Amino acid sequence: MSRRSPHVPIRSCAGCRERQAQADLKRFTLVDGRVAWDGEHRRSGRGAYLHPRRECLDAFVTRKPFVRSLRASVPAVERARLVAEVS
Repeated sequence: MSRRSPHVPIRSCAGCRERQAQADLKRFTLVDGRVAWDGEHRRSGRGAYLHPRRECLDAFVTRKPFVRSLRASVPAVERARLVAEVS
């Protein structure tokens, strides 16, 4: 009898674009035009993920405003506010 290894969900970082296990990334969502951290990964709707590393957070702030995983543009002010909450 063969055993399968457990499924590990993989997500892409919105800062560096590296793929990694979902558990290693922080999730955020877009709620009424504002981005907010989703610490428990429970909010409904589309979410995006970031490594909690400084270089990924900085890259996220300076990237183009469209966040593919959210299918929406996120203004630079909102991205900077989200990153400031981590610091």
